[in-house]
Amino acid sequence: MLMTVDVGNTNIAVGIYRDDRFVTSFRMITKSQRTSDEFGSEFYSILTAKGIKLSEITDVVVSSVVPNLNHALVSSVKKYFHVDPMVISTKLDTGIITDIPDLGNDRLVDAAAAFHEYGGPVLVIDFGTATTYDYIDAEGKFITGITAPGVQIEADALTNMAAQLPKIELVKPASAIATDTITSMQVGIVYGYIGSVEYIINAVREEMNEPFKVIATGGLGSLICPHTKAIDLYDPNLAYKGMKLIWENNHK
Repeated sequence: MLMTVDVGNTNIAVGIYRDDRFVTSFRMITKSQRTSDEFGSEFYSILTAKGIKLSEITDVVVSSVVPNLNHALVSSVKKYFHVDPMVISTKLDTGIITDIPDLGNDRLVDAAAAFHEYGGPVLVIDFGTATTYDYIDAEGKFITGITAPGVQIEADALTNMAAQLPKIELVKPASAIATDTITSMQVGIVYGYIGSVEYIINAVREEMNEPFKVIATGGLGSLICPHTKAIDLYDPNLAYKGMKLIWENNHK
């Protein structure tokens, strides 16, 4: 079994494959400080609850954008799974072409998976802590990347900077005509965010001047994608697919 570990700024998302079949996934909160034993304990508890033995995990691939967790995570994998994990970087055969040596691993795996799964040209949108827009052309070259504050960051900024505004649940109200404070915030944040996503997609379309697919992923994508026709497909497992693809390209 292959375990793919996607370390983000907010969550650590883990996907499990048995051969080519996606088996299960789970998430852990990204903590700034964690020991290898804490990682091992959490992996053991969650995998056991899902009926998976640690000994069944034969390979591990890690994509991380939180460098200070990498040592403890890699040490944990070696100690508890007895596996030397593959750590994603631009030095590996990713299946795409990029001239950006410091391209974030999260963007790298998304781009690789989107191009492999859906072909190019393709615009990949990852709704995470930040929202990223990455364009890969028909030949598989990473052309450009755009970075914006994530929708949760916008909501938190509004609450933190305005003393009388409460924390709210991020949902799209049925109507843009708000009649209370919470709904007014939800309209402003969610409707406004959908508008900004559509504007950026349209701006890229105008400048690229060619048809392309728009593929979205990321935990907060399920909030935005159902409410816009500008996005063709939401694939919540895109990062797992990208890590598996890169592992396969280099494992051979």
